[in-house]
Amino acid sequence: MTATPHPHPSAALAEFAANLRFEDIPAPVLRRAEDLLIDCLASILAGANMRPIQAMERYAAAMGPTDGAAEVLISRRKTSPLFAAMVNAAAAHVVEQDDVHNGSVFHPAAVVFPPALAVAQALGRSGKDLLVASVAGYEVGIRIGEYLGRSHYKIFHTTGTAGTLAAAVTVGRLLNLNAEQMLHALGSAGTQAAGLWEFLRDAADSKQLHTAKAAADGLTAAYLAKEGFTGASHILEGEQGLAAGMSTDADPARLVDRLGERWALSETSFKYHASCRHTHPAADALQQVMREYKLRDTDLAEVITHVHQGAIDVLGPVVDPKTVHQSKFSMGTVLALIAREDRAGLAEFDAALGNADVAALRTKVRMELDPEVDAAYPERWIGKVTVHTTDGRILQGRVDEPKGDPGNTLSREEIEEKVMRLGMYAQAASEGEIRDLINTIWDLENIARMGTLLPNR
Repeated sequence: MTATPHPHPSAALAEFAANLRFEDIPAPVLRRAEDLLIDCLASILAGANMRPIQAMERYAAAMGPTDGAAEVLISRRKTSPLFAAMVNAAAAHVVEQDDVHNGSVFHPAAVVFPPALAVAQALGRSGKDLLVASVAGYEVGIRIGEYLGRSHYKIFHTTGTAGTLAAAVTVGRLLNLNAEQMLHALGSAGTQAAGLWEFLRDAADSKQLHTAKAAADGLTAAYLAKEGFTGASHILEGEQGLAAGMSTDADPARLVDRLGERWALSETSFKYHASCRHTHPAADALQQVMREYKLRDTDLAEVITHVHQGAIDVLGPVVDPKTVHQSKFSMGTVLALIAREDRAGLAEFDAALGNADVAALRTKVRMELDPEVDAAYPERWIGKVTVHTTDGRILQGRVDEPKGDPGNTLSREEIEEKVMRLGMYAQAASEGEIRDLINTIWDLENIARMGTLLPNR
């Protein structure tokens, strides 16, 4: 489908989201949406026992209803859509294995699928309805992230800001909002959008609050719009709108870029390493060098990572990580794990905190701004490293598409392997339950009414 031209982009996005139909979406996009959904569900389960997520679940249990149709996946408790979406969205983001869209530097799954699932369960919507709503959320959220630009991301966590509006249109589509109501939902979501990077300096838990509140606040905006509550009609491009307060390089053309023709969801990447995406290109490039030259971690004298400015902005503050989560934003820690273990997964990060050898390797890694890499970013995330060995060699590594990117993506077999690994990490589900969950998602469009995904314990 192609959206009808409108005098302003916010209205065009609202109409697109309100009118999107299952038949409009190409089959490969639907299959990709299923892939991203099961990947997200596995990330939620993997985060089940994390301290911030347990705190969020206790808060939700204290504040929300004790029963309902929406499922809190980490506890299998039932509650309202609002609180189920909040807890599941927090859990989706905590182990740093959820998806990312390169051009918008935005993690759509964590803020789209939790409210989509919660509301679909509460309203008895079909699997097709859930898919359509999720695609709408991806398409709108990604374009808003691209619109807000690099200047926005320097200070604001785009997943918390653009994610609030993505959640609103996702839920709005499940509520069958018309275009006018959807525009009000965007307005109410945009005025709540928030999320600042300062938490990285303190190893604070705010990143999980960003996704939790984006999901919950977007849901709130959509439900209020259904009740006649109005929101700003130019929330994105208005004189005192989102871009005016949060960006200096906003490009309105990005908001309506080939709506209904370009499927931005298909551009989304899976995260292979359990760390901030900004570390992945360098991790892949170092892995390439280590394998090609059969190096050991003791062979490394210095590793220079040639990066874009966004990586320096986000990773630079993390010099001496104090928590497992903070260590995932440490380029030195990630590359130390690649050098020592040939992988940077959940178990490797758990074992690395406080490890003296990892800390020693971390000091041998430094980031340098690279003009080529920076010019390509964020559309392309190039990985380049220069490795100085203890015997005097200087070795180069380069990866143009990190593992998980659309051009170097995961097969369904690899996705299932990742899902099994994540799902069993925190013992949040059994192997059989995870296998059943995978089969359910692969058959999603044939489900007439969304029920619970996991059995009661």
